[in-house]
Amino acid sequence: MNNIPVVKLGMIAVSRDCFVLSLSERRRAAIKEAYSGDIYECPVTVENEKDMLKAVADVQKAGCNALVVFLGNFGPETPETLIAERFDGPCMFVAAAEGDGDLINGRGDAYCGMLNCSYNLGMRHLKGYIPEYPVGTAEDIADMIADFVPIARAIIGVSHLKIITFGPRPQDFFACNAPIKGLYEIGVEIEENSELDLLVSYKEHANDPRIADVCKDMAEEMGEGKYYPELLERMAQFELTLLDWAEQHKGARDYVAFADKCWPAFPSEFGFEPCFVNSRLASRGIPVSCEVDIYGALSEYIGACVSGDAITLLDINNSVPKSMWEENIKGKFDYELTDTFMGFHCGNTPSCKMCDDRAIKYQLIQHRLLEPEGSDPDFTRGTLEGDIAPGEITFYRLQCDSDGNLRSYIAEGEVLPVATKSFGGIGIFAIHEMGRFYRHVLIQKRYPHHGAVAFGHHGKALFEVFKFLGVQDIAYNQPKSLPYPTENPFH
Repeated sequence: MNNIPVVKLGMIAVSRDCFVLSLSERRRAAIKEAYSGDIYECPVTVENEKDMLKAVADVQKAGCNALVVFLGNFGPETPETLIAERFDGPCMFVAAAEGDGDLINGRGDAYCGMLNCSYNLGMRHLKGYIPEYPVGTAEDIADMIADFVPIARAIIGVSHLKIITFGPRPQDFFACNAPIKGLYEIGVEIEENSELDLLVSYKEHANDPRIADVCKDMAEEMGEGKYYPELLERMAQFELTLLDWAEQHKGARDYVAFADKCWPAFPSEFGFEPCFVNSRLASRGIPVSCEVDIYGALSEYIGACVSGDAITLLDINNSVPKSMWEENIKGKFDYELTDTFMGFHCGNTPSCKMCDDRAIKYQLIQHRLLEPEGSDPDFTRGTLEGDIAPGEITFYRLQCDSDGNLRSYIAEGEVLPVATKSFGGIGIFAIHEMGRFYRHVLIQKRYPHHGAVAFGHHGKALFEVFKFLGVQDIAYNQPKSLPYPTENPFH
């Protein structure tokens, strides 16, 4: 995934000048030893502002793009917080717990120092990531650092991201009509283009000498009998068009995501549905959201950074029939009927996240709409269809509401190993208390029908990323013991 940042961690220890300097240094070395990953240990211990400048210069020279600022003792409030101002990347602030038995010369008071550190960050309007409980032993802090890596990866990615769109957001799909003001507030750049720009570029890629190799790769990915051989060249041409556009239009940014209009004009003009190509790019960390869903693309990208894995974007689509629940779920899985729903899209989920029955097919709904009744599918072919593979998932979204405020939701659950007996890229999703979450978060807070899906339970990291980005409203599927503000207590 070369569209995802690689985190290069550095660690700077700080020390209050009236405390023993060596205490911070010994504790810093213990963290380095306890942490199983790669982390650069800055040799400069910060006691004052000049030390701060030296330390920041040192970690930048070492190529660090994320920092652990370690309070080995009480810490110098001004210099330690100015590290976050001077360093171009996310900074985590953690503090040492007492524990070596010496509470005279070996007491560091970092528990107290963390309070003043947080206070000073706020006074200076600086962002610092502080874990849920930021005080610990070397082993505790090593665990905090491991948790920080995916968070830092997402924060770096978002701050260097450009979202490229093609086509206007559809009139009747208000899922996609959200103010872009929120993008600029978190540092995301956007480039909006016409579908005609994409079509012109696509035509310019006709007979591209790389097409044959892409066709071969597509065929190998799907396997014989699971694709339309005569369609591969068109789809390969489109894949190269998007990849070249991304490279040529990154500008000052390092990473890209796409939000493309995929119907109704696309299939008839390009000669295929773009879903399979979109799925292939998503598997490489380059989300291509459907229906010009800009915040869907952003959500997908954040999930790709956090998980380090392929992601997808799905409609929160249809309820599970009661008969299917009774036959396949009730008594076998710990979910009520209202905990379940089907997540669906035409065929943009990466093949690596689908069951073995997946194949390139045609978009049934578009075929009804765009091609002659009773005819064989032609340009509505190109969807990647089949059941989504069972396993843990996180359903989430970052959205800008009609007032320009960023808000988000996160819900962990799973895809059940139950056949959907339906079409498209689809799966039976189960999330505890989904019925209440559906009513009092998704409906009550007016979220659109598109949700991003990360494969695995990544709610903890996503929550911290959204919090760091300044999102005030982070909703989740609350247990029965915790009613929603709008929930009727007499229900």
